Amino acid sequence: MKVKMILPALTEAKSPFWRSIKYSLFPPLGLATLASYLDPDDEISICDEHVESIHMDDRPDLVVIQVYITSAFRAYEIADSYRERGSYVCLGGLHVTSTPKEAAGHADTVFIGPGEDTWPEFLKEYRIGHPKKVYVSTKRSLHRLPFPRRDLLRRRLYLVPNSIVVSRGCPFQCDFCYKSSFFRNGRSFYTLDVDRALSEIDSLRGKHLYFLDDNFFGDPSFTLQLLDGLSGMGRLWQAAGTVASCLTAGLIEKAAKCGLKSLFVGFETLNSNNLRTQHKLHNLDHDYRLAVRRLHDAGVMVNASFVFGLDEDGPDVFERTVEWAIEQGIETATFHILTPYPDTPLFHYLQREKRLTSFNWDRYDTRHAVFKPRRMSAEQLEAGYRWAYREFYSWENILKTTVLQKTLPIKMRHFAFKAAWKKCEPFWDLVVRLKSVSSFTPALERVLSGFKQSVFNGKETSVAATEPLADGSSTDGAGYSSPLLG
Repeated sequence: MKVKMILPALTEAKSPFWRSIKYSLFPPLGLATLASYLDPDDEISICDEHVESIHMDDRPDLVVIQVYITSAFRAYEIADSYRERGSYVCLGGLHVTSTPKEAAGHADTVFIGPGEDTWPEFLKEYRIGHPKKVYVSTKRSLHRLPFPRRDLLRRRLYLVPNSIVVSRGCPFQCDFCYKSSFFRNGRSFYTLDVDRALSEIDSLRGKHLYFLDDNFFGDPSFTLQLLDGLSGMGRLWQAAGTVASCLTAGLIEKAAKCGLKSLFVGFETLNSNNLRTQHKLHNLDHDYRLAVRRLHDAGVMVNASFVFGLDEDGPDVFERTVEWAIEQGIETATFHILTPYPDTPLFHYLQREKRLTSFNWDRYDTRHAVFKPRRMSAEQLEAGYRWAYREFYSWENILKTTVLQKTLPIKMRHFAFKAAWKKCEPFWDLVVRLKSVSSFTPALERVLSGFKQSVFNGKETSVAATEPLADGSSTDGAGYSSPLLG
């Protein structure tokens, strides 16, 4: 059987906000995971349209497409083309789960929720000629999850080829988060077995890892056991966590000793009323400043996430947020315009209030206001969002946050990291066009390590890193970590 797996390019590729390097960070690990369920004699290809062109002059038996909200229209275009020439087309992912009826008009089969249980079921029924139109995930487990087919991925096209996922979902349910819909029909958070996770880590060549889990610290027992295993591996890694995890006694310090070098943290807002209305209750009554200080004291860089446009936000929210981030010496920040993803509690709330202004999924990219803000105009919200990025990443403020770092090596790391990520766009565009992205991984490794060398497997080697998605990517964009249909 000939199988073609496709990750369509997000709509941003056609916009002035497109940053080619951001989408050359991680390979499509979800598709590679699904590929591992196919038979050894199946002919499989994986195409990521962010880094290569899709040639649609072939006729695979089976076409599998992963759909995010801002790639939906492109995904449907590809799906329709292949169906016309006789291929059987499957659609899954965050947007399909949120809008299954819409997606069903462009597919032979759609998948709702994660795919570890439904994908093998589909394959069995497809091979005997009786596949269903819809598969809904309910029995969720990562027990016996096969390793992703990394041999099908073009590592050289990515800056961070060693991405890995050791859990699914998140134990919390924030109203604006896409995952509140994706994991609705069953368990919303579950992990690999620790030994299975460590085995996959051990199989990855090189030193650097990026854990793409929504919440690396979501199960403390699992995390502590994983850290015990990592402590002997000499790895260098990055992940995402909560404010609460940063304040848990000894946790960040232990993670740092095991190789943690940067952490994505969802601060989202400095206003406690906003946290309550969006049910991000796990951020309440926590000292954000102390969380940042704990990370910095442990030698861990901070990628802080903020959302603009919540109901308590007025026109002053942009300056207050940027000033706070600069005062804390934060390395990178991702700013987002509040985006009501379909089928989330936020979407239904704004729909009831008749405040939604657009159903054009291309605009649901966290860069556009697709609803009526309560305390400012949509134009003010978009302008303030753009100002926040310009201001935070201005040369003046890059230098200001650099000066705040405690030691010369940390100052050098901070400046090089921040400037390379946001002030070298023409250079990165050229590197991407030349398909030479992976050749610059060692340079980024050296930056993250503070320009030091480290011993790995008995050899001197530089240590790896990058700070992904640091310019306001959408929640579904973060879905690179999830298997298609999951």
